[in-house]
Amino acid sequence: MLLILLFFVAMWAGAQNALAGGGSFLTLPMLMLTGMDARAANVTSCVALFPAQVATGWAGRDLSRGAAGLGLRTLFIISIVGGAVGAAILLLTPPAFFAKLVPWLVLFATVVFAYGSFLRKPGEADAHLSTRGAGVAQFLISVYGGYFGGGIGFLMVAALTMAGQNVRIAAATKNVLAAVMNASAVAIFLFSPDLHLLQALVTSLGATIGGVAGARMLHHIPDKWLRIIVVVIGALLTFGLFQRAP
Repeated sequence: MLLILLFFVAMWAGAQNALAGGGSFLTLPMLMLTGMDARAANVTSCVALFPAQVATGWAGRDLSRGAAGLGLRTLFIISIVGGAVGAAILLLTPPAFFAKLVPWLVLFATVVFAYGSFLRKPGEADAHLSTRGAGVAQFLISVYGGYFGGGIGFLMVAALTMAGQNVRIAAATKNVLAAVMNASAVAIFLFSPDLHLLQALVTSLGATIGGVAGARMLHHIPDKWLRIIVVVIGALLTFGLFQRAP
C-alpha cells in the first residue's frame, strides 16, 4: 500500500518539478514514511529523480550557455566535482546527525524558494559576478546540491543572472547543470547501502510520468499558484520535520 502511495506522490513530485520545482519536498518525507532514515531517503530520492532531471536538461540544452567568462564545459566540470564532494560529505555524515540537520535544510530551501519566487526584485540580478566569483558560487551550489539539493534551482538562477545571463538562458543552463551535478552524486549513491532500489524504481517511474504530464500542463496552470503550493508544502514539511526531529 505504501509503495502505491509512493508512486502517486512521486507523480505529483515529478509534475511539480516540471512546473515550479520543489518535488523533493514531497519525495523525502514519503520515502521516510516507508521506513528509511533521513539520509537513506535523501540518497534514494536523489537517484530516483535523476532521470527526469536528465530529460529536462536535455530538452533545453540548446539554450544553455557559459557565464562570466566561464565556458559551459568549465561549468560542467565544476558542477561534477562539487556534486561529488557534496555526495561524499553526505555519506560521511552520521544518519542521526543528518536527521537533525534535515529540518534546517528544508527550511533553508523553502526560504530560498520563497525569496526567489516572490520577494527578489528584478534589479537585484544586476549585480555582477566576476569569473572567479561565478566559479566559486557554482562550486558551492554544487556541493550543496550533492549533499541535499533542495533549492538549488533558485540558487543557480540567481548566480547565473548575476554572472550576466538573462533569465531564460539561466533557467536552461540551470537545468543542464543540475543534471550534471547530480550525475556525480548518483554515481556515488548507486554503491551506497543507503540506496533502496525498490523505492527508487517506484519513485523514478512515478516522477517520470508526472514530469511528462507536468511539461504538458505548463501553459494551463498559473505559475504563481504553483509557487504558492511549493512554499506551503515546504513550510508544512519544515514544521513537521522539526516536530519529529530527534
